[in-house]
Amino acid sequence: MLFAGLTFWLSQAAWAVKIDTVETYSASMKKSIKAVVITPDSYDGTREFPVVYLLHGYSDSYNGWVKKAPFMREAADLYQAIIVCPDGGFSSWYWDSPIDPTMRYETYVSNELVAWVDSKYKTVRSRAGRGITGLSMGGHGALYLALKHQDVFGVAGSMSGGVDIRPFPNNWDMAKRLGKYSEAPENWEKNTVINMLHLLTPNSLALIIDCGSEDFFYRVNNNLHEKLAERNIPHDYISRPGGHNWPYWNSAVSYQLLFMKQYFDKQKSK
Repeated sequence: MLFAGLTFWLSQAAWAVKIDTVETYSASMKKSIKAVVITPDSYDGTREFPVVYLLHGYSDSYNGWVKKAPFMREAADLYQAIIVCPDGGFSSWYWDSPIDPTMRYETYVSNELVAWVDSKYKTVRSRAGRGITGLSMGGHGALYLALKHQDVFGVAGSMSGGVDIRPFPNNWDMAKRLGKYSEAPENWEKNTVINMLHLLTPNSLALIIDCGSEDFFYRVNNNLHEKLAERNIPHDYISRPGGHNWPYWNSAVSYQLLFMKQYFDKQKSK
């Protein structure tokens, strides 16, 4: 169904989107933060559109998706959604850091940014019209934020996400955000996605998870899929040959956005 739907939407596409770089303000971090907002050609401020928050990976920034994924210039028209690409810092992992009060990206994305977007654009202002996904650090971030804020997001995805951080205690500045694993293991245990599934009940959050079979995060993603299945949590799980790279994410994001469009359409018809 997913793949057939993708083929249909590709055949119907006509690209004409508006891509804006905007400046938002985080009161919790007391600083301005940039984001890219992509609106469909049909957006004229008269009807509400769903919003997909698309998170970047470690060491990237707010414009990474539009620079490195040409498909993003078509996606808003194709899936009839506003796409917001926020800056998550070089290595925030989208946490409110328990050891660094200047790093509050959970609050920023799930609260401050959502409120800003809803105030500036004609959006569906409920979880029925909000999705979140991302790649790598952003894949972790999307699931982490959606699990903790199911009142904000109704659908969530991850591409090559670091969905279990514990096997990587010395990587990607995570110790700067949580403390060293050897010294503060509780911070790691409670802030890793795979340990947060108790927050879910079946059908409470629509989920799509994607990871290439040659990715260094493949094993943790497969483990997450199995744990979701054990708990009878419905989700789409996609794995195909591919690594931790932009060729893979350029493909994966199509399926993420189609899944979200199908969710939005279903909510609209209720």
